[in-house]
Amino acid sequence: MNFRKVALFIFLTACVFNLTQAQTSSQASGSLNSNATLDELINYALRNKIELKQVEIDKEIGEREIASALSGWFPQISAQGSYAYNLKLPTTAFGDQNITLGQKNNSSLTFQADQNLLSPELMQASKAAKYIRENNNLSIENTRINTVVDVSKAYYDILTSEESIKIINENITRLERQHKEATARYETGLVDKTDFKRALISLNNAKAQLKSATETRNYKYDYLKMLLGMNIEENVSLSFENQALEANILLDTTELLSIANRVEFKQLETMKQLQRLNTQYQKWNFLPRLSAYANYGLSYRHDKFSKTFDNNYPSSSVGLSLSLPIFTGTKRIQEIRKSELEEERIELDIQNLENVISTEYSAAMASYRANMNDWRNYRENMDLSEEVYNTIKLQYDAGVKTYLELMTAETDLKTSQLNYLNALYAVLSSKLDIQKALGTVSTN
Repeated sequence: MNFRKVALFIFLTACVFNLTQAQTSSQASGSLNSNATLDELINYALRNKIELKQVEIDKEIGEREIASALSGWFPQISAQGSYAYNLKLPTTAFGDQNITLGQKNNSSLTFQADQNLLSPELMQASKAAKYIRENNNLSIENTRINTVVDVSKAYYDILTSEESIKIINENITRLERQHKEATARYETGLVDKTDFKRALISLNNAKAQLKSATETRNYKYDYLKMLLGMNIEENVSLSFENQALEANILLDTTELLSIANRVEFKQLETMKQLQRLNTQYQKWNFLPRLSAYANYGLSYRHDKFSKTFDNNYPSSSVGLSLSLPIFTGTKRIQEIRKSELEEERIELDIQNLENVISTEYSAAMASYRANMNDWRNYRENMDLSEEVYNTIKLQYDAGVKTYLELMTAETDLKTSQLNYLNALYAVLSSKLDIQKALGTVSTN
């Protein structure tokens, strides 16, 4: 009975532990809610995107490399042992006599501790640590910015596709109704068969367009899953409620461009500091290497192997070791000059980046203004097209307008609606490009 109680207790404890671990793991990775909003998508991507996990690992690798490089400041302790059997003992001349010295069996064990006191390599590693950490953090920030921009664009693109499919479905509904009306008119002899055949052609074209738009939407969902770090087999549903897209398109176009806000500029500045440090290191190579040491040795010897380790003859010493390279064939001078040239090259990289960013900002701003102009025009055209279609539909029902005119008005309405949606997406996309060029994309 007691055994059963113990077994049940262990079983329940294991179940609770596994449940706790599962909950902890779920909270750590996070799960995407159904009908996810844009903010939820971004937060999920910032936790689960593969590229972000990779740069986080790169940061950890960098920390290990820093720790490995700085470990040289700690005492370096080593041990060395040996055993030798002398087949023939050496002889030494003392005056007129040759005397055999040594014993057949020799063994030793030496412990030594070395402490670096002056080392250019360790001095460079100590100063470079903060720049390496800064560069790793900037790599993470750059990936986070790209993630926010890419996920936002993918979300808006899917939203545009969903709205386009709604428009096409509304168009199909109108065409089906018009096809029935045209068929009824033909059957009653009011019109010839041309009208209902045209209606059927337009209806088939709209259904084909719906199929194409649906397939494209499915790809866009798969692309979003890739950005989120989700398995392509998983399901994702999005919420488009309260998405006042028109309210999100406005941007302060008077904000001045500051190159220093860009992560890429900060990365190059960090690289420049590291290269300057490397130049300094090459100059430090003219300094001597100084270290302290202490050792303790055990020595055993005897002609008989069985008595080799009976007696120990220890030795010990402490001291300083100084190494000064006097002439290295101008290698140090060449390395200094090489590092200085690499500094100059990074300076040119910074200048080129400034030009690239300025051009990128100019292109994004020009695209934003052009897309805003298109969006205003298409919005007006959409309102006008809807008004024209409603008027011609009433006139067609009254027998004033022809079916061809009705089809033309319907086509204009659908085209203006789709153009409006595409222009709206283009404005939102170019706005994100401007924010990225300005370095004002928030990753929090």
